[in-house]
Amino acid sequence: MTRIAIVTGASRGIGRACAVALAGQGFEVWATYHSNDEAARSLAAEIEGAGGACKLLKFDVADREATEAALAGLEETPAEVLVNNAGITRDGLFVAMSPEDWTTVIDTNLGAFFNVTKPVIKGMSRARRGRIITIASVSGQQGNAGQANYAASKAGLIAATKSLAREYGKRKILCNVVAPGFIATDMVKDLPEKELTQHIPLRRFGTPEEVAGVVAFLASDAATYINGAVISVNGGLYT
Repeated sequence: MTRIAIVTGASRGIGRACAVALAGQGFEVWATYHSNDEAARSLAAEIEGAGGACKLLKFDVADREATEAALAGLEETPAEVLVNNAGITRDGLFVAMSPEDWTTVIDTNLGAFFNVTKPVIKGMSRARRGRIITIASVSGQQGNAGQANYAASKAGLIAATKSLAREYGKRKILCNVVAPGFIATDMVKDLPEKELTQHIPLRRFGTPEEVAGVVAFLASDAATYINGAVISVNGGLYT
């Protein structure tokens, strides 16, 4: 039986590491991405080169119709795991933030959760099993100056996932959050690493693989009694 794991925003960074880790656990990975064809093909080649299976799905998770079309059929052949990872930033002080920057971040980070999770959870509910793992952020836990839009979207993801944990736990669908801190990806490449690591007890940024390790654990048979949890992967930045 094919075990499907969907990872959104899978072509780079945390999403890519999650896709590789889940493929290593025997899942057929459905890797969604928006525009970077080269990175997506590289991911598929890596997974398939290691003996795994990868299906590339190119669409915008903020586009509800495109998402429904791309994920059609999952009610009949349900996914076992969904990793809601896709996200963007449009940083800036709140007083100077444009309505477009606010809306774009909310629609992509939080709206996509609705667009992707709804069709996936229907199939999981019918199968009476599944794992929904949402990638939030330390910004959604403690807030962050210059990131009101991003923090709001990530806090919303935490609350939405906790709500689904209560709604669907009785159907053996486990819903949990992984909240990374500063992780060495393109999203933080322009930040002052030396300065920021002084606030992290471990004195370094994390790696995508360290986040993916937690995601892989939550998708495994070792995590059958974890539901509604928020697991921080931030080196002690926020506790």
